[in-house]
Amino acid sequence: MEAIILAAGYSSRASDYKMTLKLGTKTVLEHTLSKFEGICERVIVVSGFQRDRIHEATLAMQKDNTYDMDIVCVYNPSFDQGMFSSVQRGCIEVESSQFFITPGDCPLVEKETIRRLASEEGIVVIPSYSMKGGHPIKLASELKTRIVEAKADHTLRGILQPYEKKFLNIEDPGILMDLDTPEDFRKATEYYNNYSRTDNQR
Repeated sequence: MEAIILAAGYSSRASDYKMTLKLGTKTVLEHTLSKFEGICERVIVVSGFQRDRIHEATLAMQKDNTYDMDIVCVYNPSFDQGMFSSVQRGCIEVESSQFFITPGDCPLVEKETIRRLASEEGIVVIPSYSMKGGHPIKLASELKTRIVEAKADHTLRGILQPYEKKFLNIEDPGILMDLDTPEDFRKATEYYNNYSRTDNQR
């Protein structure tokens, strides 16, 4: 199994480049990536804006041999066209029969959530908390070609629209917590400090 982590955006609403902000001892990006360790054989990080910083961060994680999985960083030259272009770039690299997609700024998802998603059958599997769908989502490989071959003005939501979706109810508010604004980061830091568990969960 593989995971695509989308880390190409501008962080335009944040006060700083959010992927390399620290939560505890890890960056936001490393928290997000670390949740797939032991579940995925490979993680594909898609960079764009701040390409060099993302590549340096992923290289550091590989050199430390902290994670027992391949970490591949690929560049999306069309990142300014929006998130779907990064989804397409990541899907080009996918080789497994199932794969996750998540924004890089979703660091508070519990590892157990990803384990549960990995064990669920379905073409489209989405975690849900309080009746709201979150991240990461898990897709079957048959969707890869449709995503890669779609026109640039498509969206992932549009691609998935015809498919039956399995919503997995999870007691994990982290699936809904991204870090678009400084206020989001403040709330995430408070949540992390109050509820952080072992390093392999948070």
